[in-house]
Amino acid sequence: MNLDKRFSFENFFLYLRKENTIVFGDVHMGYEEALNKQGILIPRTQYSLTAKRLEEFFEGKKFDKIVINGDLKHEFGSISETEWRHTLRIIDYLALKCKKLILVKGNHDKILGPIAEKRNIEIVDYLIMDDIFICHGHYIPDAIFSKKIKSVIVGHEHPAISLMDYPRIEKFKCFLNGKWKGKELIVHPSFNLMTEGTDILKEKLLSPFIEKVDSFRVFILGREILDFGIVKDLKLAKQNFYF
Repeated sequence: MNLDKRFSFENFFLYLRKENTIVFGDVHMGYEEALNKQGILIPRTQYSLTAKRLEEFFEGKKFDKIVINGDLKHEFGSISETEWRHTLRIIDYLALKCKKLILVKGNHDKILGPIAEKRNIEIVDYLIMDDIFICHGHYIPDAIFSKKIKSVIVGHEHPAISLMDYPRIEKFKCFLNGKWKGKELIVHPSFNLMTEGTDILKEKLLSPFIEKVDSFRVFILGREILDFGIVKDLKLAKQNFYF
C-alpha cells in the first residue's frame, strides 16, 4: 500500500495536509535523569538536542494545530525538577508555532496535568479530526471503532530498524504504515533522541495496534525519509539486514 496523500512524513513529524496539523510524540523529557537515578551516568544533553531539533523544523513555520501524541515526560509517578523546567520550555516554544497545542495522554503521562495546567494546555485521551483518530497507542479506545474513522495515528512503539553494512550495524528510527481492522494505520517514531527504539525486525512489539507487522511498510528516517518496503521482504533480505 502507498501512504495516503493526506499525510506526509516530515523528519520526525507526521503532517496532516488538510488540517495543517503536525503530530509527533514520545519525547520522554527527563529520560536522562531517570537513568542517572539508576546509576547510569550519561551527560545531560537531551533538552539541548531536543530544542535544537524542534527549532530546525519549526523555524519560519506556523500550523493550525500541533499534537504531542503521548509521553511528553518520562517519570511515571512524579514530576522531576528537570521535567518541570524542560517540559514547560518545550510547551512554550511549540505554543508559539501553532494556533492550538494539544497533549494526548500517554502511558508515561499519569502526572502530566500539573504541567499542562501551568500553561492552560488541553490534555485528551484521544483526538478525532474528521475521519482521523489520534491516540498514543498503549491501549485501544472504544471510540476508535466508529465507522467514520478511516485512519489511525499512534506512537508508543518507538519503531526502529537495524541495518548492517558488514561489519557496521546501525539502527534507524522509522515510520510504519499498514492496516488495522480495515483502517489505515500510521505509527510514528519516538522523538526521544537518547535512544533509537524497538527493532521491529527482531524485538517483541508492545502496541496492541500492531498485530501483523510483516505486512507494514517501513519509512526510515535518514537525511531524508526513505521508503524501505515491506517488513516481510526486509526479513528475507538477510544478507543486507541485521537480525
